[in-house]
Amino acid sequence: MDGMLSQEEINALLNGMNTDDSANSSQEKLTDAEKDAIGEISNISMGTAATTLFSLVNQRVNITTPVVEYATWKDIVSSYDKPCVFIQIYYKDGLDGNNILILKENDVKIITDLMMGGDGSDVVGDLSDLHLSAIGEAMNQMMGSAATSISSMLEKKVDISPPTAAVVDLFEHISGENIADFLKGYFVKVSFHLQIGNLVDSVLMQLYPFDFARDLYKQFVQATSMEPDIPTRSPVNETVVKPQSPHPAPMPQEHVQQQQQQIPPQMQQPGYMPYPYPNQGAMPGAMPYMMPVTQDVNVQQVQFAPFNPMMGQMVQPENIDLLLDVPLEVTVELGRTSKSIKEILDFAPGTIIELNRLAGEPIDVLVNGKFVAKGEVVVMEEAFGIRVTEITKQKQMS
Repeated sequence: MDGMLSQEEINALLNGMNTDDSANSSQEKLTDAEKDAIGEISNISMGTAATTLFSLVNQRVNITTPVVEYATWKDIVSSYDKPCVFIQIYYKDGLDGNNILILKENDVKIITDLMMGGDGSDVVGDLSDLHLSAIGEAMNQMMGSAATSISSMLEKKVDISPPTAAVVDLFEHISGENIADFLKGYFVKVSFHLQIGNLVDSVLMQLYPFDFARDLYKQFVQATSMEPDIPTRSPVNETVVKPQSPHPAPMPQEHVQQQQQQIPPQMQQPGYMPYPYPNQGAMPGAMPYMMPVTQDVNVQQVQFAPFNPMMGQMVQPENIDLLLDVPLEVTVELGRTSKSIKEILDFAPGTIIELNRLAGEPIDVLVNGKFVAKGEVVVMEEAFGIRVTEITKQKQMS
């Protein structure tokens, strides 16, 4: 062999390339409006999820603007780290379908270590069930808050089932077997740039089936295009009011004389001060009237009955017998301590937990959660008991 291809081999390669191109051109695609809507929804929902992740890891979390693309399973295999963690998210209310989140193995180790109180440096070893359980809970809270954001956008309740996390070795699934059905063809890939403090600088991917993406866009358009009904107002006959002249025209002399004849004699007495009619203002030609004469009123200082301090003591005694049969919960507290999640997960039979109380020190007796006495532990016929040694003093009512 001289390394040259025969004509038959060249034709076979060309035919294969043409077949791939024709297959790609016939695949499903989203419109520009659908891609923009999916990007906007993902941007808002992941922004809320980043806030939730911050509360879990106590590190600054930044998830950048998403990039919406089309992809195949071969694209994921060739471009992503191996192995990685697939997180299945199923919607049980509001939306019909599912999507997949993909996280890198190292990112999962850092996030779970931070959740357990570590500093994010414990990334040695393979992923265990503990890692998958912790990242599943983190994604449950993150995507739960993201579903709440989607609910406000779609104006309907959207809820998810608890996500399931699994380690996927892309080398073992390079042929696309044993994967979700929608991953065997074209699907929608939404990529995010994920940063967690100075520990994670990676890519987070979310994979959508085309049907789910179109349904999400349809509901988003229906919710955003709804406009409130504005009631139509009936036309109102408006009257044009002409401004009055500041200097009214003088009244005819005959009209003045007629008004003077209509004034009662008591209003013509010296010292009478005319006032206009109420609600008429200083209208020209208004008939004046005489203010009513006020009558003398007998005003006296108010007198209160003497305050008798003994009246407050004339209360019948309470019948406390009515409360004697009320059951109360009595609790004996040996001591307390604080443990991190990591230490609690390491508990095993035989683990010794040190309390904040010395041996032989009196223990606390609580009634309905309130500290009332101190005592010591005794044994009464193969059962533990408590001998009260001290009663706390209650404040006396003055």
